Parts: sequence; structure tokens; C-alpha cells
Amino acid sequence: MNKSPNRSIGVVAQQTGCSVPTIRYYEEIGLLPPGPRTDAGRRVYGDAAVGRLTFIRRCRDFGFSIEQVRELVSLVDQPDRPCLEVRDIAARHLDQVREKLAELQALEASMTQFVNSCDTACAGGTAVDCAILEDLSLPLAATRAACCAGQT
Repeated sequence: MNKSPNRSIGVVAQQTGCSVPTIRYYEEIGLLPPGPRTDAGRRVYGDAAVGRLTFIRRCRDFGFSIEQVRELVSLVDQPDRPCLEVRDIAARHLDQVREKLAELQALEASMTQFVNSCDTACAGGTAVDCAILEDLSLPLAATRAACCAGQT
């Protein structure tokens, strides 16, 4: 394994699945230490940077926010801290995922009603008579009672 910093930002981007602007952004916000510069002024990166970026990318793939990633990175950098801290961050994120899932399920129900109303009321007609377009034109207060009764 090559430990010396000798990879260009483009190579690191390719290896980690992060874009070059994303790598620069992570450096700018302090999630990734900037790579050392060559005599020509170009940044180079080693295995540690690739490992850190891979970790960050995986966290982001799981939907962790930048602040949650920052917390997780700090736990990686301080390995003597309790694992429960990591679990707590993941548990809070799981709660957020479940909330989003409930919102998406409510959205699915509303969209199903839209499609069904079109199928029964106006499918095959012209857009001017479309029940979906009509419903989308109503003020929010009027649509909540009609399409999302009982949902908050």
C-alpha cells in the first residue's frame, strides 16, 4: 500500500467517487485536511486522504448531514471515545430517515389519489379538464381537507 502523498486530486476523485469540487469543498469546511503541495504547487494526496474521503462518501451515501459527518469524523480521529456516541448519531439519523419515510408515504397516498381521480374523472380528455391540474391549482388549505384528511 502506498502511504506517500502522490495522487493528484483527479486520481483521488476517481478512486473515491467524489468529484474534484466536492473534495475541495470538504477541504474548505475542514472535513479533509488539505493535501501537501508539490514544488509545482499542485496538491497531492495519500492513502489517509483516500480513506477519509471514502468514509465521508459512505456517510453521505447513507444520508448523514455534513454536521453528522463532522461528528463521525471527530470520533474516527479520537478512537478512545465511546462507541455509544457513534450509535447515538446513527440512532438520531435513523429517526430522521423514519420521519422522511412517513412523509414520503403520505405523499404516495396523495399522488395515488391524484392519479385515481384523473382515471375516474377525466382521463382521455383535454388538459383543461384534468382533475390533477385543477387540484394543484387550489390553495393549500382547500387541498388539505380534500387530499390529506387526517394527515398533519
